[in-house]
Amino acid sequence: MTTPLPFDTRAAFQQQLGEVLARARATLIMFDPDFAQFRLGARDVDAALRRFLHAGGHLRMVLHDPAHLEREAPRFLRLLRDYAHGVECRRTPRTLRELTDSFCIADDQHIVRRFHSDHLRGEAVFDAPQQTELSRLRFDAIWAESQPGLQTSVTGL
Repeated sequence: MTTPLPFDTRAAFQQQLGEVLARARATLIMFDPDFAQFRLGARDVDAALRRFLHAGGHLRMVLHDPAHLEREAPRFLRLLRDYAHGVECRRTPRTLRELTDSFCIADDQHIVRRFHSDHLRGEAVFDAPQQTELSRLRFDAIWAESQPGLQTSVTGL
């Protein structure tokens, strides 16, 4: 069994997230209330996601509120437009807005998760499909209840 790598700082979370993104080949699934800590508009994260999507990867993400990304991540919005065929974004209904965990899973093998989105304490686990299973099932349930929700422009075009 792979040992979880704990973290409790922004830098350590960013490092582990970067490692999960770098290892992704086919699928990335992500859940976070607003993705503010994910730095989706940062140059290095954008480059990693573009490499992944350009190679045929598929990204699915769910959030509660897209305001942060719409306001602070123009690079990410361009990525959504450029790779619309490989990215699906959904927004949770009000009934799920109390969910506060945060995670990113690559290829059902690698995961970085924060136990509560208001805090940076969490863990990363690599090459451990059994460690991703519960979060993957949770994501699938959240996805099923969510609706399309992040537009690439104000007009939705």
